[in-house]
Amino acid sequence: MTKKIRIGFLGIGLMGRPMAIRLLEAGYELTVWNRTISKAETLRQYGARIADRPEDAVNAGDWFADVLITMLDSGPVVAEVMKQVTPYLRAGSVVIDMSSTRQSEAKALDEALLHKGVAFADAPVSGGVIGAQAGTLAIMVGARPDTYAQIEQILQVFGRPTHVGAAGCGQLAKLCNQLIVGGTINIVAEALLLAQAGGADPVAVRQALRGGFAESRILEVHGQRMLDRSFIPGGQVKTQTKDMENIQSAASDAGLSLPLTNLVTDIYRHLSTRYPTADHSAALLELERVNGGIRLGVAPDQLP
Repeated sequence: MTKKIRIGFLGIGLMGRPMAIRLLEAGYELTVWNRTISKAETLRQYGARIADRPEDAVNAGDWFADVLITMLDSGPVVAEVMKQVTPYLRAGSVVIDMSSTRQSEAKALDEALLHKGVAFADAPVSGGVIGAQAGTLAIMVGARPDTYAQIEQILQVFGRPTHVGAAGCGQLAKLCNQLIVGGTINIVAEALLLAQAGGADPVAVRQALRGGFAESRILEVHGQRMLDRSFIPGGQVKTQTKDMENIQSAASDAGLSLPLTNLVTDIYRHLSTRYPTADHSAALLELERVNGGIRLGVAPDQLP
């Protein structure tokens, strides 16, 4: 009889909760922890064990994790929590960090775990809450080939994993994704506001662009959010801002100057002081602000 894989899951937030539910529905044994325990408690009804401390999701005496998944706020938070749980990890287990962090932070964690005989993969995701719920996330995985082979089936529960290189390369690929997302959101906002200010119907302009070379998932999803003025978050402004800062760090490490990245980063920095928890399509609001209040449509803003 095949041994059932036991998974510890740290971080039951907007993304972590639906991801944990998918693991439970796939039949994995799961122990979950979250700093705000009430968020973890909501998973008890799905069959999860609830840990009072992060280390209890790794090793509770009669139960230990074969695989530990982290879905936390940032690199420093991941480092803080992993420092707490690392003494409880067993040799031969695997840590999968699915948070969005810096490439350098992923490499440092891989090196630290290697001394414990613990394998590591950085596997950040793209697709937002909708993708997490549907199991259609794009997952960019940095790991040794044997480690990737070991965890590929687990990652397929969440969506489509792709092995992009060694540890740290998953984060680098995610930053490339976020650069395209953040930049395109701003371009879509500018295009729709230009249509409005120039006298065209922005709803019709968006429809006209679909099917042409300007067609994109950003135009489809975030363009509609802008027209609806619905900024209830899938991906938050504060998260996009953090990603843009990390992109700049990666570019600096690689000896690159990325002019458009600098512009987009400044936009999100300004926006994060006003609407940190809004959807990142709220870049439209910053664009409207610098254009003297010229506004897209007449619908009221929907903000968290």
